[in-house]
Amino acid sequence: MKIHLHKNARTTPAQRAFIQNATTMNVADLALKFGVSETTIRRWRRRNFVFDKPHTPRRIHMALT
Repeated sequence: MKIHLHKNARTTPAQRAFIQNATTMNVADLALKFGVSETTIRRWRRRNFVFDKPHTPRRIHMALT
């Protein structure tokens, strides 16, 4: 499976899954381990997916009058 990461992504889906499943590890320890901020660790723990969302712009498929 080919993974398309955002060009500024600092973590891979495998690392994100590890972050979500490592409930016994401290947020600060995980941040040091992966080289990201504690805010990033908290965000990935709240999410229930590990892949990036689409980076393409959303387009409205109908004309507004």
